[in-house]
Amino acid sequence: MSYELPELPYDYDALEPTIDARIMELHHSAHHQGYVDGANAALEELEEMRESGDFEGIKHVKRDLSFNLSGHVNHAIFWENMSPDGGGEPGGELADAIADDFGSFEAFRSEFSAAAEAVESNGWAWLFYEPVADQLIVGQVESQNRLAHQGAKPLLGLDVWEHAYYLQYENERGEYVDSWWDVVDWDDVAQRYDDARSQE
Repeated sequence: MSYELPELPYDYDALEPTIDARIMELHHSAHHQGYVDGANAALEELEEMRESGDFEGIKHVKRDLSFNLSGHVNHAIFWENMSPDGGGEPGGELADAIADDFGSFEAFRSEFSAAAEAVESNGWAWLFYEPVADQLIVGQVESQNRLAHQGAKPLLGLDVWEHAYYLQYENERGEYVDSWWDVVDWDDVAQRYDDARSQE
C-alpha cells in the first residue's frame, strides 16, 4: 500500500481535557484509517484501469482518491499541529508574519476561529502560506478538499467535522474551537512555515 496511518506523537489521552481520549482514538484509528484505506483502494482501482485500458469509471475513482488522500494529508498535519505542551502564541518569524498579515495575533486568532465556526456542515479551517503573494491567509476547506487554495502550503489545520468533537462538545462547535487553541503546537507550525518559504 502507498499510504499508511501515521502513529500519533502522543497518547490518545494526552490532549485532555481539550480533546478526550475516546474522541482521539476513534478519530485516529477509525476515521483517519478510513481515509488511508480509501486512498489505497482508489490507487488499486486506477492500476486495474491502466492494466485493462478500461477507464469507464475514472471520474468516480479520481474523486475518491482526491477526497481520501486529502483526508489523509489533512489529518496527518492536524495530529502534528497539536501537543499536550501546546498553547500560547508563536514566536520568531511566524509571529512577525502573523502580525504583518493580520495586524496582530489576536486578530489572526479571531479570524481563524470565525472561519472554523462558520464552515458549512463538515470541513476544516486552515492557516496557509500563499507563495504567490508571499503571505499568510486563513481559509476554509469544505469536506476535505473543496475551496482549497491552489499552491498554498497548509501550516495549521483545525478539523471541524462533527466526529472531531461531538462526543465531548455535542453541538457547541465554538466551545471546541476556543478550547483547541490550548493544544496548538506553535513549534510545529513555525517549522512548516519555514519549510514552505524555503521551497520558494
